[in-house]
Amino acid sequence: MNNYIIDDKENILNTYKRFNVVLKEGKGATFTDVNGKSYIDFSSGIGTNSFGACDSEWVEAVCNQARTLQHTSNLYYSIPQIELAKLLTSKTGMKKVFYSNSGAESNECAIKAARKYSYDKYGLGRSEIITLEGSFHGRTIATLSATGQDVFHQYFHPFVPDFKYAKPNDIENLNSLVNEKTCAIMIETVQGEGGVNALDPEYIKYIDKICKDNDLVFIVDEVQTGNGRCGYMYSYMEYGVNPNIVTTAKGLAGGLPFGAILFDEKLENTISYGEHGTTFGGNPICASAALSVVKRLNDDLFNHVHEARKIIDEKLLQCKNVIKTTGKGLMVGIEINPNLKAAEVVAKCIENGLIPLTAKNRVRLLPPLNISFEELNKGLDILIKVLED
Repeated sequence: MNNYIIDDKENILNTYKRFNVVLKEGKGATFTDVNGKSYIDFSSGIGTNSFGACDSEWVEAVCNQARTLQHTSNLYYSIPQIELAKLLTSKTGMKKVFYSNSGAESNECAIKAARKYSYDKYGLGRSEIITLEGSFHGRTIATLSATGQDVFHQYFHPFVPDFKYAKPNDIENLNSLVNEKTCAIMIETVQGEGGVNALDPEYIKYIDKICKDNDLVFIVDEVQTGNGRCGYMYSYMEYGVNPNIVTTAKGLAGGLPFGAILFDEKLENTISYGEHGTTFGGNPICASAALSVVKRLNDDLFNHVHEARKIIDEKLLQCKNVIKTTGKGLMVGIEINPNLKAAEVVAKCIENGLIPLTAKNRVRLLPPLNISFEELNKGLDILIKVLED
């Protein structure tokens, strides 16, 4: 066994079932391990490396800021924070931004803001938040509680109360859960960890309406779907809806730990002095990295994402062991022959020089947004060969 792997097992908490690969370096959509073996990356670090590994513009932004000022607390103004917030609000029409370090923290902030809004306006007793079965919102106690999957509701009792779980795409079921105690509805437009399942457009639009009609806070979790991943700045924009809170992280800073929570005019003044905070949120290096990403989230990139998805669907749907593809843009789920196991398919792909992911028993692909068609086709050829062997 590789000495690095031995040292890892002896010194790092065993919470990940790692593959026996020690990655050393990368460029674009290609990684190299310590043995010199190359891999096409269809994972983007689980959707974080928006422009692949060591993107030159990203590297320059990070290094320049590291040489200038690596950190200052939020007791002071920070130019990268300010420039990024202006860019995010101008691209979305939202009014205010709060920075965090991860998707879970972004969703924690959203939960607090929704309950604070309802408390300020209606008092105690209006704190229930409806999420969806199959959802995933994070691994803190509150975001685990918000997650609509029983497998995550173990060991760590008691969980945070006042979460209900609606059946996706079932308007009647959703209506049965909304009552005088409801303060918010929180969704992912595509459930990533839940199997890469996209919600029906009419269902998303209905949630927007029911929230407006009942003064509920509409939260869209864009941690995985956002920042161009689905072929839009944020995935909700495809549906013409107007969430009150948008949470994001993962690809926002192109590989550094960074998140943001966007608030509309309804929520922009809900959280005030001393009611929420963070030490590292908005870190200048991470904010500079995010600026280098968000500046390039434009129509040309989105068109590339859509074209890449067409290639993926055209090639995979000809494969005898592919039943269908799901998801949006370069957030791809592959439903495979039930005789095959997604985890085994991924393991064989890695042996053959391709790094995909799983979601339930689906193979999941999250390639860099700007992946070249040459790298894309090379990776797809490996995947198809594994599926057909």
